Amino acid sequence: MENGRRIAVAQTTPVRGNVGANIDQHLLLARLAARQGARVVLFPELSLTGYELDLAADLGMREDSPVFGPLAEFAANHSVILIVGAPIRRESALYLGALILYPDGRRELYTKQHLAAFREQDAPDGVVPPPEASVFEPGQHAPLVEFDGNVGALSVCYESMVASHPEAAAGRGARTYFSSQFGIPDHIAFKIAVLQKHARRFGLLVPLANFGGITGGLPAGGGSGFWSEQGELLTQLPSAGAGVAVALEEAQGFRTWQTMIATGA
Repeated sequence: MENGRRIAVAQTTPVRGNVGANIDQHLLLARLAARQGARVVLFPELSLTGYELDLAADLGMREDSPVFGPLAEFAANHSVILIVGAPIRRESALYLGALILYPDGRRELYTKQHLAAFREQDAPDGVVPPPEASVFEPGQHAPLVEFDGNVGALSVCYESMVASHPEAAAGRGARTYFSSQFGIPDHIAFKIAVLQKHARRFGLLVPLANFGGITGGLPAGGGSGFWSEQGELLTQLPSAGAGVAVALEEAQGFRTWQTMIATGA
């Protein structure tokens, strides 16, 4: 199919603050996705560090940091766009960012616009990450994702629950609404239900990437997958563990593939 979308979502099990180990898992999952024909691979919110807000200031990195080198090299060698999450510094500000790494070497930065906070009732063990606004500046950078003649828009976690956000994406010509998440078990079903409504209302394909393990002292709910423009489930990973799901758009609809990997966790 001409201009068919070939997208993967990667569900990771992050190692707290260990960027090198997390990059290794990113590369493993991206390689599996590329072998199945994916041209874009979406990772969760703050995927390179985990959702470790107490470490974000120390781990903050520039867009041109050499730490992204292995990922940029993979993108170039496999003609794949990688969308990875990290705390990003621009001048004196720290942003909750999603970096888009293109095969031609371009790097585009998306910065989370609507920051969030967990509540005490979300943390049964009493571990509550600090409010995002106490760590990050609200972002204004919202580049579109251009791939194979298609246009997609990014969202990071909470902001995908704000109806004006996907509406603005559709108004800019996006047909795909990439949702990079950290959703705990008690939240992920609600988030997916809201995203299904957005999909139907605005005619958007929704790829969602969530963690599949503990991060920030909280369990993640997994469930990474794809929902069609009609809000129908195309494929979905389990609630725990690391893996990748791929959706390939063809004339007769989407063909899907998924696999989980052993992490030793």
